[in-house]
Amino acid sequence: MIRREPEQNPRAPKPHNPLEKRRLAEGIVRELLASQSEQLGALVPFLGAGVYLIFYRGEFPLYAPLARANRRTLQYPIYVGQAVSSGSRKGKAFSDAVDSPALFNRLNQHANSVRAARNLDIADFDCRFLVVEEFWITLAESLLIESYRPLWNIVLDGFGNHDPGAGRRQGRRPNWDTLHPGRAWADRLQPGLVGLAEIEARVSSHLLETNYP
Repeated sequence: MIRREPEQNPRAPKPHNPLEKRRLAEGIVRELLASQSEQLGALVPFLGAGVYLIFYRGEFPLYAPLARANRRTLQYPIYVGQAVSSGSRKGKAFSDAVDSPALFNRLNQHANSVRAARNLDIADFDCRFLVVEEFWITLAESLLIESYRPLWNIVLDGFGNHDPGAGRRQGRRPNWDTLHPGRAWADRLQPGLVGLAEIEARVSSHLLETNYP
């Protein structure tokens, strides 16, 4: 007797999802892109957690395609990020999201990183940010990175890093700091595994593939 394998059901039900997450995230992204741009180095303190975009429009030669596009219309981020309140790690995200300065603090940290870099000018950086209920922050950030593939998220790692502390100075210098030296804590780390020439080649290739208008 021939044994028959059980037939596969070609009409398996789609998992129930009362709220399509991607559509909700796209709504957040639209609000973010419609927000007023501000100079990264001149932000006034504010409260809230959320997501942000950082734009570059300066004269660093390697970034010329990106900078030219942003000087025409400020819509191509070099970096995408998020900031959540400390309460989100303690089960208090909904109560702390509005009262936390997490988003301003994170943007201010980035501004200080740019100021420290010897070949960047803080005046060439702008940002857009949006205070968001913390439940949606990571989802919105993921969609933004997927959509824009920002240079400092995809190719040049390390911009968002913090000082690892004196006990971890045997770590490797991030690629961002190899291309943009100046942060004192990064200068004390061991040289990165990727040399400057290779980093520059990767950056150029990514910007070429992005094909900015």
